[in-house]
Amino acid sequence: MTDPVAPEGILTLDRSGDVPLTEQIYRGFREAVRAGLLPSGTRLPSTRRLAESLEVARNTVNTAYDLLQAEGVITIRGGAAPRIAEGLLPEGAGTVAATSAAGPALSKRGRLISANLRGEGWYLKPGALQPGAPALDSFPYEEWARCLRRAARHERSNDLLYHNYSGLEILKQQIVSRLASERGVRATPEQILITSATQASLALLVQVLTDPGDEVWLEDPGYLGARTAFHGADLKIRPLPTDGEGADASSMAAGLPSPKMIYVTPSHQYPLGVRMPLSRRLALLKAARAAGAVILEDDYDSEFLFSGRPVAALYGLVEEGQAIYLGTFSKSLLPGLRIAYCVVPKHLAAPLTQLMRNMGCSANVQAQAALAWFMDSGAYRKHLKQIREIYQERGSLLVDVFKRRLGNQLEVVPPTGNVQVAMTFREPVDDIAVAKAMQEKGFAVSALSNCYLGETRKAGLIVGFAGATRDQIDRGADALAALLPRHVTG
Repeated sequence: MTDPVAPEGILTLDRSGDVPLTEQIYRGFREAVRAGLLPSGTRLPSTRRLAESLEVARNTVNTAYDLLQAEGVITIRGGAAPRIAEGLLPEGAGTVAATSAAGPALSKRGRLISANLRGEGWYLKPGALQPGAPALDSFPYEEWARCLRRAARHERSNDLLYHNYSGLEILKQQIVSRLASERGVRATPEQILITSATQASLALLVQVLTDPGDEVWLEDPGYLGARTAFHGADLKIRPLPTDGEGADASSMAAGLPSPKMIYVTPSHQYPLGVRMPLSRRLALLKAARAAGAVILEDDYDSEFLFSGRPVAALYGLVEEGQAIYLGTFSKSLLPGLRIAYCVVPKHLAAPLTQLMRNMGCSANVQAQAALAWFMDSGAYRKHLKQIREIYQERGSLLVDVFKRRLGNQLEVVPPTGNVQVAMTFREPVDDIAVAKAMQEKGFAVSALSNCYLGETRKAGLIVGFAGATRDQIDRGADALAALLPRHVTG
C-alpha cells in the first residue's frame, strides 16, 4: 500500500486572511488534479494528519474535503484513506469535474449549501429495505382523500392568499393539543411553525440563530440532514460523542468554544435507535446553559413506541427559550405530504415567519387543512395504532431473520420504535462498498459509517423495515450473507 501524498509542494497557504484557508485547501487539491499532479486513485492524508501538517484546525480540512467530495474530486470511505476519484483526467486530456464545464461557477455559499454530505454508500434510488421510509401499503388513502376533497371544497378563506406563512391555525391547534397530551410539550399555536420538512426547519433556524463560523455540536453518529444544514450555513461542526445511552455532553473536553446550537435526538437516537436517560438529559441541559446554547430536539419518530412507557420530550425539562422542538409527519404519514413543524420561543415566531415569507418555503395550505381534519376526526390516532402493530411485527421479523442468518457477522438489536434499525459488523468491513453492492441488487440500504463525523467510525448498515415484506427480508439477508466475505478489510 502506497503512502498518502504529502501536501508539501501541492498546497501553499496564504495566512493573510484574504482567502479562507478552507478555500485554499479545496482549490489547491482541485488544481493539482487538473494539472495531473494527483492522478486518479491517489491516497490523501487523513483530516487529522493534513491539519497537523498544515497547522490548521481539523474542521478547516473537514470542510475542504467535504467540498471536494461533493464535486466528485475525491472519495471518502469509512475506515479508508481519502482518495482522488477514479476516472479524473488532467486538463487537456478530458473532463476533470463537472465544475470545469462552461457556465456560471458556484459561489462558496452555493458549494456549501448544495454539497452532498451523504456521499457514497447512501441510497439514491428507491428500493427494498429503504431506511426512513414508512409503509406505502399501510397508508389510509381513502380517509386521506376524503380530507383532501373537503379541503378543496371548503377551504376558501384568505388562507389561500398571501397569509399565514407559518401555517394554518386549525393545524397548529391540533399539534399543540397532541404535543401536550402525548409528549409533555406545552406551547401556544403562535409558537408552532409549519414547514415542509425537518430539513426546512433546520435551514430556517440556522439562518436566524447563527453566523458563519459559529460552533455547533452534533451527535456522532448523527443525522446527516442536520449536518447538511449546519455545513450549508458555514458553521463549525463539533462531534458530540454518542453511545448506547445517546449523546454524552459531559464527555466534551473543557475549554472548547461555546456552541450556539446543540442538535440531539434524545427520544430515539438517529441512527443508533437508543434512548437518552435522565442523567444524560440533565448533563446536556447543564452544558447548554453554561454555553448559552439552544438545544434543537428532533423528535422525528415519537409516534412509535413498541414497548415500555413513553418518555416525555426533553423540551418539557427546559426553561423558556432554551430549546426548540422539531417534529414531522414524514414517518407517521408520508414524506411526500411535505408537512413538518417546529416549536420555537415566542420572541422568534415573528422573525421566523417573516423569513418563511421571504424565502417562500411555507407548506401547502390545502394539505395542512386536510391534515387538521384528519387529526380532528380521530383518523390519525387510529392510523398510528394500526401501523405501530404492523411496524413492530415487521421490525421483529427483520431482526430475527438477519440474526439467524448472519448473527456471527453482525450485531442488531430489536427496535423499540422507528422504521429502521442500525446493524453493525463484528469484523472490519468496507460498509460503503457493501451498501453499494446491495443497492445494485435492489436494496436501498445505507452505510452506517457515513453518519460519523470523526475518524473513529463503526461499519454497518441502516436498514428499513416499515414497508418490508417477508420475501424482501429473506432476499436481503441472503444478499448480505453473500456479499460480506468479499468486503472484509481486516
